[in-house]
Amino acid sequence: MTPLLLLIASNIFMTIAWYGHLKFSHANLWIVILVSWGIALVEYCLAVPANRIGYAQGLSGGQLKIMQECVALIVFAVFAVVVLKEPLSWRYAGAFVCILGAAAFMFAGRTA
Repeated sequence: MTPLLLLIASNIFMTIAWYGHLKFSHANLWIVILVSWGIALVEYCLAVPANRIGYAQGLSGGQLKIMQECVALIVFAVFAVVVLKEPLSWRYAGAFVCILGAAAFMFAGRTA
């Protein structure tokens, strides 16, 4: 559970760092880059422990990666609607189904 919670928090910061600046297109690019790096530092401080803990708990690198991708898509979908005011379309659902399929392949046969 800890890796999942850390990955959720990490992805919130990652999404803000990567896409939050789109609401501030008037800002100088170099300032946006520096602010994004600062936010990404927090993301790394959460993602690295999430992966270490998950790996120590028996998750493979591939399982951790696909878990991160599932979380990233959910976090981004919420961000797109709430912050960017973009509507969700069938493409989000299709992408999520594909990622869930990938997750199913990565976790198939995994014992607790």
